[in-house]
Order: sequence, then structure tokens, then C-alpha cells
Amino acid sequence: MLGRRDALKLALAGAATAYAPAVHAQAAARTLKFVPHSNLFSVDPIWTPAAVVRNHGYMVFDTLYGMDANYKPQPQMAEGHVLEDGGRTVTITLRPGLTFHDGEPVRAADAVASIRRWARRAAIGGKLMDFTDELSALDDRRIRFRLKEPFPLLPHALGHVGAPIPFIMPERLARTDAFQQVREVVGSGPFRFKADEMNPGSFFAYERFAGYKPTPTGTPSLVAGPKQVWFDRVEWTVIPDASTGAAAIQSGEQDWLEAPEPDLERMLARSNALRIEPLELIMRPAYLRLNHPHPPFNNVKVRQALLAAVDQASFMSAVIGPDPQRYVSDAGIVTPGSPYATRVGLEPILAPRSTDRAKALLKEGGYNNEPARLLVAMDVGAQAALGQVAGELFRGIGLNLDFVSTDWGSILQRTTNREPLEKGGWSSYATFFPGLDLFDPGANAVLRGNGLAGANGWPTSAKLEALRDEWFRAPDEEARKAVAGRMQTVALEEVLFVPLGAFRSNTVMKRNLEGRVPGMPLFWNMKRA
Repeated sequence: MLGRRDALKLALAGAATAYAPAVHAQAAARTLKFVPHSNLFSVDPIWTPAAVVRNHGYMVFDTLYGMDANYKPQPQMAEGHVLEDGGRTVTITLRPGLTFHDGEPVRAADAVASIRRWARRAAIGGKLMDFTDELSALDDRRIRFRLKEPFPLLPHALGHVGAPIPFIMPERLARTDAFQQVREVVGSGPFRFKADEMNPGSFFAYERFAGYKPTPTGTPSLVAGPKQVWFDRVEWTVIPDASTGAAAIQSGEQDWLEAPEPDLERMLARSNALRIEPLELIMRPAYLRLNHPHPPFNNVKVRQALLAAVDQASFMSAVIGPDPQRYVSDAGIVTPGSPYATRVGLEPILAPRSTDRAKALLKEGGYNNEPARLLVAMDVGAQAALGQVAGELFRGIGLNLDFVSTDWGSILQRTTNREPLEKGGWSSYATFFPGLDLFDPGANAVLRGNGLAGANGWPTSAKLEALRDEWFRAPDEEARKAVAGRMQTVALEEVLFVPLGAFRSNTVMKRNLEGRVPGMPLFWNMKRA
């Protein structure tokens, strides 16, 4: 017979055995498993504007202001701001009690250093600093902009959702050169990055930051309003093969697949356990980026030849399929559906497509069979499709095509090379952007004419830069829309880049996930039903 103590031990052991699966199931229920559209190749969202790094950034970091779904900035880390001296002095006050993941308080000095670093990489940030005489921390909670002239779009700039984002990080990290990567990830956002679990190229993990204080005002809308976290843990698993990713969510191994391939969506839609919906608020614009300093695209007639022949519908159907509800084929210089999309100046896109006209422009421009090196990212389905159609376009109008198959990470590195082709340079590449990155002319990094000081491609256009200054100084929204039309006219006449259309990307997740905030992959407010 068992003694009383032995019987008690057996009873406790049995209870523990029964309890363990329940604990495991509960932990699994409070873990969200996500498949991003690509590898998280950097953890520094200032160093690169890549969408996957931006998505990581919104998990870990927070911003002074957040843009809502109506594109209006709302206070986030900021309690509010005060205008003085006719708008030439702006004082922003931080909410009390904000802390970083390492336990240190968030100070105004952290915000000042973070804004300065971001401004070196962001188009709208650089313009803000052009207007700024002094940016300083008055004390631990107050940030002061002393401006050369009023800059009404200041909260808009600090809350902008176009990458790179003005995320706030500790001053010691924000002092890192903007063109060097920060290696340590310390933010004050809703999730803490688990660097100790990182397996580069394969797996990344985040845990809920218990010290996060959501803004007490507003309602969740895009990246504005309270960010309530209901999952203890979020795991990102990188699955490069589209079919393997689709199988993982079908089997229940994953909860959320960011961007399924369009040809797999019909199969996924047959599952009653899954839900497919638009990933973003607006479509994704696609562009052909051109290298302006070197032949053949240093010749405006060669650039105009491309624009005369490009058929946006061909590019979009290659990316997203034949459904015209999923794309637009008359896209201009900003994201279709944005407040600044306009038909003004769109004639080069709306005119009948003509290969003969393109060949005539090449002849008129004295094109002498110089090679045109087209870089194509074969590891990203949409970019591979865009690149292959672009290759057909080059051949069709008579360009001497040099087609280079590579991967997206290599293109990001290679397109920083300003040397000619014989020294490893490039001529063009096709890519797409999150719609929010390019939805206004001020933050649109592609829409610049500032030469070697600008983004890769380095177009020079004094007319466009003058109009951009006018856009920032415009007294109201209607005036800014009018300037946007004139900017489109110049950008398409000089062919700073070639618009290829815009398409809607879908996302797929388990039906038991609810509360998702639309706009991009955002991980707050979402919970398991």
C-alpha cells in the first residue's frame, strides 16, 4: 500500500502531466506566426526604405506622430505641440512615462538625435531640415524647432508613413551615421526584438513590451491611435518559396502569410479557415528606375522612347493576372488613389502606345547601340515579372539589352554604384513600392531632380526641384494639389522614371484572427477570436 506522502506525490505528478499540454496550448494561442514577403536583411529602418524593414520598425519603435487612414497626423509619443512667433517656433512635448526597452526613459534629446539621423535619408525630412535654423531639446520632455519660415507640414513630416520613418531610438544609437547600420535594436514601441533568437535569413522573434504605454487618445487607424497588444509573442518565419509558404498556412503551421502569389490565391480562398483581403489601403505603384548620369539613359530622347512604348497593362497583368479590378494601367507619378493623383500632365501615359514612335525617338536622339543593362530580381515574383516585360520592351524598340538576373538584395547594393557599365554599373531596374511610400510629392523619394544628392538613378531637374519647394510652401491642400499636377507634367516630359502601373496586393490569414488594422502588416490590436 502507498503511504500518504507517496500518494500525494503521484497525484501532483499526474496533475502536472495533465496541465502541461494546456499550458503549451495557451502559449501557442498567444503566439502569432507570420510569413513576411521577404527576408529581414537589416534591422535598421533608417538605413534602408525596404518595406520589410519598415514593418519590423513599426513593431519595435514608435513615432512622435502617427498618420491615420485619412492621411492626417495624430499625436503618438507626442502629447501635442505649440506654435509661436507666427509658426516659426514649434515646441513638441513628449507624453510622460515613455521608456525604451532597456528601461531608460525616452528624452527629448533622443528624439532630436533620431530626427536628425532620419532627415539625412528621408526626402521629406531633408526638406524639413532645410527650413530649420535650430532643432534642440529644451529639457527632457520638450523638443523645439526654430524655423527660418513656417513649415505647416511639420507634424505631417514627423508622422509620415513613407519609408524611411522618423522612428525614435536612444540618442546613443541615433548618433550612428545615417549611412551606417545600427546593430543594436532598442526602441520604445509595442514589441521588443529578440536578438538572441534571430536566425538571419530564416527566423525572427518579438515579444510584447510590458512597459509600452499606448496613446490615451484617438482610435486605431493606420499607425495612429492606441496600439494595444494582445499577443505575447510574434514569430517571423522567412519562406522564400511561394508554394511552401501557402502550404504552411493551409496546414495551420502559420497564422498569416503577408503576400501570397496571385496564382495561389484561388487555391487558398477555397479554405474555410482562411481569409483573403487587401494588404494595403491603396495600390502599389511600379516604376522603371533609370540611371541618368550614364548612357543610354542620360539621353532624354532615349528615355522618352521608353515612355512612348510602355504598355502599363502588359506589366500589370504579368504581375497580378488578367483581372483589371486588381490594377490600374494609367498611373502617373504618385500612387493612384492618393490625394495628389491627377490627370494633369498625364498625356505621355494616355497617348496611344507606339513602337514606331519609340524607334523614331531613338534615331532622333542619336542612339548608337549602347548597351542597356537591366537588373532583374528573380527572387521576388512581382519584380521578376516586371523585369521580364521590361526586357521585351527594350528589345522591341531596338535597345541593346544586357539582361542581368540576380536577387533583390544584390540590386539594392549594386544600384548604389555610380560608375559606368564597364565598372560594374547599371542602366535600369523595375520595382514596386508600398503605396503609402509614394502617395505625396513631398515624401516621394523617386520624384526628385537633385542629381547625385538624390536616390539611385540621380536625375537632375531644376524645374522639378523648384516646383517641389513650391509644393512645401503652398498655403493649403488645394494649392498643393495644383502644384502636384505641374510636377507630373515636368517629371513625364523629362522622364525622371517610367511609371509601369499600380496593383493591389492581397494578404491571407486565419479566420480566427480579428482586429487587424488595415494599411500594412501591423501587429497591434489584432487578437485571436
